[in-house]
Formats: sequence, structure tokens, C-alpha cells
Amino acid sequence: MGSELSAGLRSWRTRRRVSQLELAIRARTTQRHVSFIESGRSAPGREMVIRLAESLQVPLRERNALLLAGGYAPAYDETPYDAPGLEAVRTALAAILEGHRPYPAVVVDRIGNLVLANHAFEVLTAGVAEHLLTAPVNLPRLLLDPAGLAPRIVNFAQWSWHVIDALTREAAQYPSPSSDALIQELIAVIPPRPAPDHLGFAVPLQLRSPDGDLHLVTTLTRFGTAIDVTVSELRMEAFLPADEPTARALRGLDRTMLQRV
Repeated sequence: MGSELSAGLRSWRTRRRVSQLELAIRARTTQRHVSFIESGRSAPGREMVIRLAESLQVPLRERNALLLAGGYAPAYDETPYDAPGLEAVRTALAAILEGHRPYPAVVVDRIGNLVLANHAFEVLTAGVAEHLLTAPVNLPRLLLDPAGLAPRIVNFAQWSWHVIDALTREAAQYPSPSSDALIQELIAVIPPRPAPDHLGFAVPLQLRSPDGDLHLVTTLTRFGTAIDVTVSELRMEAFLPADEPTARALRGLDRTMLQRV
């Protein structure tokens, strides 16, 4: 049990590219103590495990796993999203998403599965194959699958790798076999990586629509002080207009959609 904790902490320190000395300073301990913990020569107390994990920005789910490996009870609850205890969170998220209209916005979990979306998101999903809209709906798959938005994305070669790179960074921060499998699945259906001069982080989404091409940029938002595993793994992604014609088109599409309701 102790060796599993030692290996886990050492792995996270390596993943975060932090030296033992830097970790010791962050966690308010000594390099010698960190070295002894990682070698299994010292068994850290529960508080020290939490301090080390927090100093390494270990996700809450994995912090619980480290605590269990050390023989301690988990410190963070994992409440089902639809449980009464998260009603206030659900209400707040719904209000935030509604506030983004007429611009599409969604809330997804750690592997990109859709948790909540505003009505404007239907502007993006028009014409998508039904099986991609059947729960669990995965946003990256919805974007890149040939039966999803892929045929409507003008700059698909660039945008697809923008998505893959974002997923890869996410997987580095929040490792999961499901994330790794999703990345490999999507790499298999997209074009080869473009030339090195592609726009990287700045790639906009250029999407065909009945009102002309939409130019969209995305924003990501997380809960910064969550102490529940479920809440900590949620993130909101908003698709915002990159120019006035796109803003105008989204307002028009939103009005049209409301008229159909």
C-alpha cells in the first residue's frame, strides 16, 4: 500500500516536472522528507498526502486514490450530478449557459461528455447523425467525427488538430484511459497534421451555416475552488463570435429557432 502511494506521488511529481526541492518548498516540508516518502522509507500522514497532492495540482479524483493508497479515507466527495446536493450548482450552470445566448455554450465532464447545453447549441448540431446525439454525447467526437460537424468545418485540417492538442493537454492534467482512447480514436479520422506554421492555440472554428460561414472562438471555464470530485471535473465551453457578421448570424439563427419552439 505504501509503495503504491510512493510511486503515485513520484509519478505526479515527474508529470508536473517539479523537483523534490520545489515540491518540498510548496508543501512546507523538507526535500529529505519528500525523498523518504518517494522511496517508501517514510509513511506520510493524511495531511501531508493532501498537501503534497495539492502542491502538485493533482485532480481531486486522483487525490482520493492517493489517500486510499496510503490507507486513509478519501477527503473529497463524489456526488452524482443529478443528486439533490448539486441542485444549486445545476441551477447556476443553467443560468450561465442561458446568459450566453444567442451564442452556443455547453458544460462537459472530464472526457468531454455533454452534461448540459443551452438551446443555441442546436445551431451547431443541425444535421449531425442521430447516434452522435444519443447519450452520452461526446463533444470532441461530435466535432471531429465524419458523421458530426466535420463536413461543415471549413478549416477542418487545422481545427481538428487544435482539438486534439487541447485533448492531449487535458489528458496530461487529468489522466484517464478513456481520454487516451478517445484521442487515438479521433486521430484515426482526421487529416495528417498541417505544416508547422498552423495557428495552434489561435485557431478559430470556421463553420458553414445557412446564413453563411460562422467564425467562432472558444472559451473554457472551470470551478476554481471545487471540493467535490464531480464539480471539479466539469468545464464550460462557449462558442463566441469572432466577428460582427457571425454575431449577427447567430442572433438571427437563435430567433429562428425560438420561433420553431
